[in-house]
Amino acid sequence: MTGAAQRADAPIPVLDIGGTHVTAALVDPATGRTLPSSVVRRPLGSDVAADGILDAIARAALELPAGHRGNWGVAIPGPFDYATGMGRFTGVGKFEALSGVDVGAGLLRRLADRAERLRFLNDADAFAIGEYHAGAAAGHERVVCLTLGTGVGSSFLRGGRPVHDGTRVPPDGHVHRLTVHGRPLEDLVSRRAIRARYARVGVGVGGVAEHRSPPDVHEIAALAIEGDPAASEAFRYAFETLGQALAPWIDRFEATAVVIGGSMAQSWGLIQPALSAGLLLTGGTTARVLPAGRPAEAPLIGAARWARDTPGTVL
Repeated sequence: MTGAAQRADAPIPVLDIGGTHVTAALVDPATGRTLPSSVVRRPLGSDVAADGILDAIARAALELPAGHRGNWGVAIPGPFDYATGMGRFTGVGKFEALSGVDVGAGLLRRLADRAERLRFLNDADAFAIGEYHAGAAAGHERVVCLTLGTGVGSSFLRGGRPVHDGTRVPPDGHVHRLTVHGRPLEDLVSRRAIRARYARVGVGVGGVAEHRSPPDVHEIAALAIEGDPAASEAFRYAFETLGQALAPWIDRFEATAVVIGGSMAQSWGLIQPALSAGLLLTGGTTARVLPAGRPAEAPLIGAARWARDTPGTVL
């Protein structure tokens, strides 16, 4: 690495890896915010061979200007071994080719002299840490952050650090591992669940019988806003159910806020009332339900904080 990359004021390089895109950016250590001109967002296929996935991630990373630190923060969804950098993606419908692959070693090799170490963390944890330092979770000692997209990502944050163990959080701190109404949570609260419920309810009211497959979630949201009863019911049921599943854990964790991000959070007017109603049905929690303050930037800020502040195993 160059001398400039070792300066205390050198920016922190980060990656936010998702199922359809990868984002690379530099974060200013003085402000904790991304340098806007540095942000690179590129498509990423999660269903291609391992080398293709790693090549695409590295290409985005190598587009960043030189002169940054050698210690990268990398946010990536699970299942993943964050301490060793090994992929554990089996039966989740994305990144299957990375299961059993040393992602850390593969990226270090591709980044060559641009990287010395990689610190991985869960993408929902990265979002939560970013919101704690620069968004809606600021000022809350205990907060639950959710990312709503294909499924339900979650992070239980205490003092700005994720909690994965103990009796006050769900298994591994992940809401998606809960069951509700005798079924896995994401059978009832997810992209596929909302589409399936819209199809079932819509046929009953004449709404979607002519469709071979139901519309996607953003289209269902638009229909709900226009007053479509099947669409409104699909959203109400999903997020009221999420509130019911989440309420006991919010009380147990003593969280004072629930912060919502992810692509579905754009339908805030549909999600917030249903989620709040579900929370009250089960637990009567007083935690505030808040939209993310920096939904796009938070995972990058969180990854940088993780790279800078986290001791222990590095790759």
